[in-house]
Amino acid sequence: MHSYPDPALALAEQLNRAAAADPARAVSFQGAPGANSHIAALRHDPECLPMPCWSFADAIDAVRDGRADRAIIPIENSANGRVADIHFLLPESGLSITAEHFMPITHTLMAVGHGPFEAVFSHPQALGQCRHYLRERGIVPMEYADTAGAAAKVAQDRDPAVAAIAPPLAAKLYELDVIAEGIEDEHDNMTRFVILSRAPLDPAEIEGPAMTTFVFEVRNIPAALYKALGGFATNGVNMTKLESYQDGASFAATRFFCDIVGKPGDPAVDLALEELGFYSKNLRLLGCYPMGRERA
Repeated sequence: MHSYPDPALALAEQLNRAAAADPARAVSFQGAPGANSHIAALRHDPECLPMPCWSFADAIDAVRDGRADRAIIPIENSANGRVADIHFLLPESGLSITAEHFMPITHTLMAVGHGPFEAVFSHPQALGQCRHYLRERGIVPMEYADTAGAAAKVAQDRDPAVAAIAPPLAAKLYELDVIAEGIEDEHDNMTRFVILSRAPLDPAEIEGPAMTTFVFEVRNIPAALYKALGGFATNGVNMTKLESYQDGASFAATRFFCDIVGKPGDPAVDLALEELGFYSKNLRLLGCYPMGRERA
């Protein structure tokens, strides 16, 4: 909490007091009040009590410790790829994915004056999503922990040559001037969030299309990945995501993060996961949950 700029600190403390009084309604998120994750929490569950946290790890810990019922975490963006560290944090969290939420992202340039601007603060994802806009204007991107926190910092510092990129809500909360709206490079910009809970959903109770997310590491034998994934093809299971990442500094083992359409209990999914398990080690289900958006 002490790391927030002063304009965000009072708002964060107010929201956290409300969440602490009713943890069953609390949804933790990374960022200062006004961040995209704050907005996503309210859109996903308008009756929730958003609980701002400084880091993704803090938001996850709030759920593990029982201070929040759920966490909402951005996992990937259509323009800028996966969110850093999430693939490491999710398997280690001990929490389960119980829902997903898709939200269009629009970025607003805001400041205490109207420029010209030498630098702009924002989260690395937001800076990456606006890189062409910034390059064309010669504005130096400066990374900050989250978009709304960047807006609060600009409001606190009162430097007319420095701006922030954040959601429009942040300009309202921190009384900044809106300089330009919709500055993202791609206007079909979409972020996928996952909702994490202490207890997993029972796949049998999920009605309608479902998604299953898991991580695995293949055995160290020739063609292990090819063989491990063959069961999804032969059983007609749609794999919508497969990403690799290194686990540890030895570079000896690669882990894979995977989303499939379907759920355990479906015969085709069970057969595919059985074959995957034969050629893999450390197969871990991260959650089975209702599909939030149709996969074409």
